[in-house]
Amino acid sequence: MYWIFCAHAAKSRGRARGRRERAAPLVGLAVTLAITLAITLAVGLAAPPSLAAAEDHDPVLRQKLQAALQEPLAFKDRFDAEVWLTDMAGRLARKVPDPAERLEILTTVHREATRVGLPPEMILAVIDVESGFQRYAVSRSNAQGLMQIMRFWLAELDQPGYALLNIQANVRMGCTILRHYYDLEDGNWTRALARYNGSLGRSAYPNLVFERLRTRWFQQ
Repeated sequence: MYWIFCAHAAKSRGRARGRRERAAPLVGLAVTLAITLAITLAVGLAAPPSLAAAEDHDPVLRQKLQAALQEPLAFKDRFDAEVWLTDMAGRLARKVPDPAERLEILTTVHREATRVGLPPEMILAVIDVESGFQRYAVSRSNAQGLMQIMRFWLAELDQPGYALLNIQANVRMGCTILRHYYDLEDGNWTRALARYNGSLGRSAYPNLVFERLRTRWFQQ
């Protein structure tokens, strides 16, 4: 009886060892696949920026930004601005509860949009999509502020200490960049917005901005 028990135990151990030996290649394969996936994801995350993003290093745009930073802060039509501010202040209250910050955002947007000849409502729509009006927003690609300006512009403009999280500085640069792309695309808003977002050739971002403009910021 003892011999039968030992023989049965040996067979059981053999079957268990066989199962482990058969399972080993599967475990190894699973580990290999997991490592391969991790490397693939890491390479994807470290991929260089798209061609659209690389086009931002534009000497003409750099000159426009340098000129914009030298212009004084002033309203061309204060009465028009006050009418607009009254209309937009109530709409922005839910996103920016602080009255002083809300007023600074709106006055800056109106002034800078008017300066470059763009509709201030479109700038509000862009800000809504880009940062949700969070003045200290910083993206994974290190785009900063309300209009999500890329930090490489500080090196391009030789302004290493320039405050991209400052509302007035950020919106001034964002409006200048967007106007440049609008001119580059001969007034085609879809392509200009896609360039701004670095997604030229795709319509998801422009359509989102158009939707925010239509539903939240279009002036009655």
